[in-house]
This record gives sequence, C-alpha cells and structure tokens, in this order.
Amino acid sequence: MFGRSRRDDTVKKAAFRLYEAVIRQSRAPAFHSRLGVPDTIDGRFDMLVLHTFLVLEALKRQGETAAPLATEFVTAVFAGFEDALREMGVSDFGMTRRIKNMANAFYGRMEAYGEAVDDPALLEHAVLRNVYRADDARAADAAVIARYAHAAFARLNAGTLAEGIADFGPTPE
Repeated sequence: MFGRSRRDDTVKKAAFRLYEAVIRQSRAPAFHSRLGVPDTIDGRFDMLVLHTFLVLEALKRQGETAAPLATEFVTAVFAGFEDALREMGVSDFGMTRRIKNMANAFYGRMEAYGEAVDDPALLEHAVLRNVYRADDARAADAAVIARYAHAAFARLNAGTLAEGIADFGPTPE
C-alpha cells in the first residue's frame, strides 16, 4: 500500500516534469520568429500539441510499462488547458464546452500526427495543415518543423522519459 503511493507520486512528478519540458520547448521563440507559427492562442496550442504528441508517441513505443506515465502526462496537459482558460477569464459555465472543443482538436491532431510520424512527407503535410492551416506559402516552414519533429522524436525515443526528462534537441534556427 505505501509502496504504491510513493510510486504513484514518482510517476506524477515525472509526468509534470515532462509537461514543463513540453511547455518550454513549444514556446521557443524560433517557432514564432523564424518559422512563422502564429504567436496566438491557436499557434501556441498547435506547438504544444505537436510536442505533446512526440512525448506520447515515444511513451507509447515503450509499451505498457510507460502507460501510467502517459496517463499522468495527459492529465497534466489537460489541467494546463483548464488553467490557461481560467487565466483568460473563462467561467465554470463555459469551461466544459471549451475543454471539449480543445479535446476534439487535440485528439484530431494526435491522430493526424500518429498516421504521419514515420513518414516525413506525411508529417510535413500534417504540420502544414494543422500549424499553418494549409497555407501553401508556409510549406518550407512546415518542412523545417517536420524535420525538427522527426529528429526530436528520435531523441525522445532514445532518452529517459520515465525519469521525466524530455530531450527534444535544439529548436530549429
């Protein structure tokens, strides 16, 4: 009984460290200044979701042993969504609808990236569609982000996610 409680606490702490790493990496200025990701709520959401996907997919590939960490990580991400909405002034009355909309967008992007993660051309297309809203003028930027995501995914797969350490590597410059 006591051992499980400590293990659960360790998993929660690792999940929160992963969430903090995702936040830091997704807010890197290069995405907005160099690569033209809109510095808006939607643009920040899209970068957060992309980085969240990379961590979740790497955890998924670690098998069942990583499932508790993945669950706690998703819980932390959605708690962050709720906190952000509250900071924007969304009341309890509107919270459920907004979270539902965010969850639909989140899981839709998870599916798109999941189908594309092992195919650079598909990943580039998914980034163009989700991050740049299919603006073909941003295709070169989408290609840079897709290459970055592919390299970051490889690093995450080789890393120590179970300890709450997410090494995405350098941001695209």
